[in-house]
Amino acid sequence: MLVDHDRRRQGAPPPDNVSGTDPYRPRHSTLRRFLGGSPAGVFLRLLFLSVLVGAFMSMLGLTPGRLFWHLYDSARALLEVGLASLHDFGGWIVAGAIVVVPLWLISRLFAVSR
Repeated sequence: MLVDHDRRRQGAPPPDNVSGTDPYRPRHSTLRRFLGGSPAGVFLRLLFLSVLVGAFMSMLGLTPGRLFWHLYDSARALLEVGLASLHDFGGWIVAGAIVVVPLWLISRLFAVSR
């Protein structure tokens, strides 16, 4: 015979586990759920990771300013290459349309006359 020895459930109606959640589990605060743990624990983890990443960046000779400007220059160069490609692509469309559209119009005119 199976007996439920959980004192919290004695005298309570059977739980409705349709959603699969345990109704007796203590709820955490919204801040704790947002942070993914206790605020002090999250702070200590972030502090530790910041020290590690800062030491690694220092060994490579990177500073936050250099890193920002490098990312800025890379994004700007990528944008310039992309816009130049679109300019070239637009030129291809216009050059092809000068040949294709008149040929299509002539073929439509001959098709209507039949």
